[in-house]
Amino acid sequence: MSATGALFDLTGKVAIITGSSRGIGRAIAERMAEHGAKVVISSRKAGPCDEVAQAINARFEGRAIAIPANIGAKEDLQRLVDETRKAFGKIDILVCNAASNPYAGPMGGISDDQFNKILQNNVVSNHWLIQMVAPEMVERKDGAIIVVSSIGGLRGNALIGAYNISKAADMQLVRNLAVEFGPSNVRVNCIAPGLIQTDFAKYLWENPAILKATTDPMPLKRIGQPDEIAGAAVYLAAPASAYMTGQTLVIDGGVTVAW
Repeated sequence: MSATGALFDLTGKVAIITGSSRGIGRAIAERMAEHGAKVVISSRKAGPCDEVAQAINARFEGRAIAIPANIGAKEDLQRLVDETRKAFGKIDILVCNAASNPYAGPMGGISDDQFNKILQNNVVSNHWLIQMVAPEMVERKDGAIIVVSSIGGLRGNALIGAYNISKAADMQLVRNLAVEFGPSNVRVNCIAPGLIQTDFAKYLWENPAILKATTDPMPLKRIGQPDEIAGAAVYLAAPASAYMTGQTLVIDGGVTVAW
């Protein structure tokens, strides 16, 4: 392999990617497998996870397994970690991509249950999963943890305020853990996508008025695609980013720099 290729080589690495049966998570899993990693496909429903794992294995035999898990259930996350270790022997990369957003509207209208679910699934569950995988990374003095946040964590928004609060918390979670784990060579970083054409964000981009209002100010003038986030995840997991930790990598078509 050339020196250039080695920068992004994930051969021999094992990656858990939550929320990877579709959208950004699936794209990350596919690209990590393409770069040599063994990947664990996980979301709530077994069927879609199996389909993605089979599609990856059709291209790269033996590189994917499916382990469904509900990110809101601590015992499910522990089973995800335990079964990954049983199948592949270790965990080198964790991508916390799964998230929830059961409410859109002003903060004054959100119920306690909705707010609690957002904070649980988008922040606390990430904390749980990191707690479960970090000790072996620290002991090995090698590991990469990636949290998929959102540019919502950098801005106010009258429609998805609670979601944005959770995504800002993810950025701070990453900063704190980067300080804790850095001496053990375990890197922790965030990706903050803008509007990406996924089922999760469909309620935003399928509305022509919201889509136009979002894309008009963008320098690139268009919605993003899941695969345009995957490359950043490969970078953050690979030797190419060996000196990067505690950071939030913004991928948003330029909207956060535009007036």
